[in-house]
Amino acid sequence: MNDRPSTAFRVIVVGGGVAGLTAAHALHKAGIDYVVLERNIEAAPATGIDCLQAAQDACSPMRGFINRMPDGRAIVDSKFFNYVTENHGQNMLVLERRIFLKILYEALPDRSRVRLGTKVTDIYENDDGIEARLADGTSEKGDMIIGCDGVHSLVRETMWAQANSSVPGLITPDKVFYFVHIRLKESFTWPKRERFTIEDAEAAAAEIADHPISDTIVFGELWKKRTRGSMISLEEGILKHWHFGRIVLAGDSAHKITPNIALGGNASMESVVVLCNHLHRTLAEHAGARPSRAALNSMFTAYQKEREPRMNEVMQFSSMLTKLQAWDNVFLRFLATWVIPYQPDRRIADQMGELIRKAPKLDFVDVGPEFARGKMAWADNERDLDRQRAKEASGAKGVEKKAISLRSKVLPFVGAMAGLLSFLWLRTLISA
Repeated sequence: MNDRPSTAFRVIVVGGGVAGLTAAHALHKAGIDYVVLERNIEAAPATGIDCLQAAQDACSPMRGFINRMPDGRAIVDSKFFNYVTENHGQNMLVLERRIFLKILYEALPDRSRVRLGTKVTDIYENDDGIEARLADGTSEKGDMIIGCDGVHSLVRETMWAQANSSVPGLITPDKVFYFVHIRLKESFTWPKRERFTIEDAEAAAAEIADHPISDTIVFGELWKKRTRGSMISLEEGILKHWHFGRIVLAGDSAHKITPNIALGGNASMESVVVLCNHLHRTLAEHAGARPSRAALNSMFTAYQKEREPRMNEVMQFSSMLTKLQAWDNVFLRFLATWVIPYQPDRRIADQMGELIRKAPKLDFVDVGPEFARGKMAWADNERDLDRQRAKEASGAKGVEKKAISLRSKVLPFVGAMAGLLSFLWLRTLISA
């Protein structure tokens, strides 16, 4: 059990995945005391490397994507990723989850704050703080808990139980990575979970074994040589309640999207960034004093309010791609085979860029000139300029207010990609 000074604000992060380790980095940058509790026992050796550089070194450059029909005929051969780099100054990084977690862990300035092999069994809260009770009989105390323990979150279940107890009814390159998306016969909702065996996976693989994935390889050859593989159901959804008391959720425990566009990890990191921005401002406003439970609740509410529109946009984007790649209906099959192949690479990249550039960043960390920029400005830079212009305009007399034209929102639509990604906006396509 930790003994901490009564005046020191402390955050308990449950889960050492992408969201949890991102929270560790952000809290360190903000100068906020924290501990990460991770139930797995594996730890990566320390090397003290830079996260971005290490991630870039672990990736092969994304050069393009090819979209093939079941008979192997290529209908899309796109250089989309070249335009992404041109627009944003950075290429899209695609790497194995376990390698990314290793990078995040190795780059932590203080790995002693990550407790491995530590299973949380219960959470106890009072007006003065919150306590995570552990399977080994010890506990960790703090002022708030961030639940980063994934889609099957124990923290979320505990939060729901506490909320419903208080307010009944409140909540309820040398490797090839490939994904095969199969439409289920019927959808299902929580708490039901569709589970598949290795025999189910073998049967599904046998049905598509003859499908070409390149000019020389069929899917069955890949499946026979796999290092590992499984068949899982793809959940998606955004919860209505992200917090209660001193507990707040981030990542898959609060919002889950399908993996087709590979934005699930990004979304988890974004939520942690926004939460830490609100926490940093709240602690600054209290000038060293520990915020009350009411103050934390107001902060959590503001965090969720800021994140919900963004997550709805990302989830709709990813959900539409999933349905498109699964040929969910005749119309989507028509788009995938007759419309998407004729879209210019530059146009698709520019439209995807509108989603990318709106990503949040840590307000208290300066992004220096060494971080490459591209043709598209990041949305936070534009907001800074707008605030500066508004300040200048407010001091001048007789300045005519200019109407700000809002760019119309376009529902993102995404084209199929051989085993990985492709991007498109549906309404733009329909109007084209």
